[in-house]
Amino acid sequence: MISLWWLSYVVTTFVTVAVAFIASCVDYCNGLLDGVSAAVIRRLQMVLNAAARFVVGAGKFQHITPVLRDVLHWLPVHQWILYEVAATAFDCIHGTGPAYFKHVCTPASDISGQVHLRSAERRDMLVPRTRTELGRRSFPVAALTIWNSLPAHLRSTLISCRQFRDG
Repeated sequence: MISLWWLSYVVTTFVTVAVAFIASCVDYCNGLLDGVSAAVIRRLQMVLNAAARFVVGAGKFQHITPVLRDVLHWLPVHQWILYEVAATAFDCIHGTGPAYFKHVCTPASDISGQVHLRSAERRDMLVPRTRTELGRRSFPVAALTIWNSLPAHLRSTLISCRQFRDG
């Protein structure tokens, strides 16, 4: 006979693996998902909802938003994408991100002729100009646009990575 301890251990392990798998699938290339159509976001949200129902054993018609928020601590897909892109921008701006993104993050105050603008006072980053939808969805444009839309206390140079991630 299987003991209850062993059964709870197996279930806990299964839930952990399922959560890690689903989270990594949604996280994968989320920078590319910024700006996709609402239909794609809706499909991804349905996958996330189904995974959450499976993990917690919720019924098909049970509200899943409270489970996502309170039990699993998952954001809705659209917010998750914005959060991950902003976190990557934070890492790039503070020099802890990938080396190939270091040249992407240029403060507006570092550009001659823009030192006295409000964007320089707000510590905005210079967003490259683009003419196409694909260009707008590229990391340098999307990340810095999201970064510039964050509240001032999150864009402070004195904030730690942990404080930024906690909001």
